Amino acid sequence: MIEQSEKTLKQVGENLIKAGTTFDIEQLAFFYHKNLKVFLVDTNGQSNMLDKKTVLTMFQSKRDNGDAPLNNWAEYSNIDVNGDLGHIIVIRKVNLTGVEQKFVFSLELIWEDNRWQVTREVAVMQPEN
Repeated sequence: MIEQSEKTLKQVGENLIKAGTTFDIEQLAFFYHKNLKVFLVDTNGQSNMLDKKTVLTMFQSKRDNGDAPLNNWAEYSNIDVNGDLGHIIVIRKVNLTGVEQKFVFSLELIWEDNRWQVTREVAVMQPEN
């Protein structure tokens, strides 16, 4: 069994970022739980919810279109493990909307099927300064 520690969880976060920035659909599908919910919140507080299929389709479209890899810059604000539950807060600079912007991502994970899986992801767009 893999040790369930903050260090291990950070590695999962780094692997997830690598998969997302390079449009690695297979790895994203591996890390995302079957019941994944992703909430995108814009600077006006409006939110959209996406499920796993929609998120994977979005990344597949970027890959199929030959889009350049996304920025992999990340600053970890908090990583917490409590038994089989994990939480990561990471600040990212990423182009999810056509323009590179800063987002704060809150990732909730569960240890299931011998691996960490993201069950909920909240991406809050930060206002430009």
